[in-house]
Amino acid sequence: MWNQLAKNWDTPGVSLGENDLKIIEMTKKYLNPGSVVLDFGCATGSIALEIAGMAYEVHGIDISSNMIEIAKSKADDRNIKNIGFARAAIFDESLGKESFDVILSLSILHLVEDSARIMDRVNQLLKPGGIFISATPCLGERTFLSVLRNIPIFLLSRMGVIPSITFFSASSLTEAITNAGFQMIEQNDLSVRPLRECFLVARKAWKAENHARSSLVVPDAHRHVVQEHKNGKVVIIAGHADETQGVKK
Repeated sequence: MWNQLAKNWDTPGVSLGENDLKIIEMTKKYLNPGSVVLDFGCATGSIALEIAGMAYEVHGIDISSNMIEIAKSKADDRNIKNIGFARAAIFDESLGKESFDVILSLSILHLVEDSARIMDRVNQLLKPGGIFISATPCLGERTFLSVLRNIPIFLLSRMGVIPSITFFSASSLTEAITNAGFQMIEQNDLSVRPLRECFLVARKAWKAENHARSSLVVPDAHRHVVQEHKNGKVVIIAGHADETQGVKK
């Protein structure tokens, strides 16, 4: 199905619509020049390509070979060197544990068979303190208009015409993410499209005793924070980041 959709994926109104532009802007504040990013379910790479300039590396994966070929072509056309695309699932062994600072999951969680298992895998792949960013249609809101609008989607999914769909509500989606070991740090309702879409940002729990020295960016403060584990205690040094001289206290 996804291979068949690939050739028309970037038509106006499908790729980089108003919601996509909002997602890009909200995502950028969680990136820095050292960020290693994974875009899980990247499709033709439209959003991954837009954020590449804000990160050190961006890796896009998708199960559709046609989507990936289009993404690679777009990266070549734009001469973007710090991005790579591969046909792979999120459980691919080439993806190392604790390898990524940021993982994107955009319009994909409602389409996977076992979302809890996927979120556990995202947790494995993120570095301590890493950021998980998702944008997910919430089709399970129990309002009259929502239920009425979603009846055709439910029937088509049951008939196998479209992929199996999880009907998340905003609260059930948030609960699923926190149950996977994340702390919610931002929630927004993207309401441009007819179907409600929830933009959520969560941070992987930090276990200092297992990581002698790690760093993260606090987006709103624009500060670089170094967290160091010494003799059973956590030492935090904060200061403005400087690309040439490191941390200024």
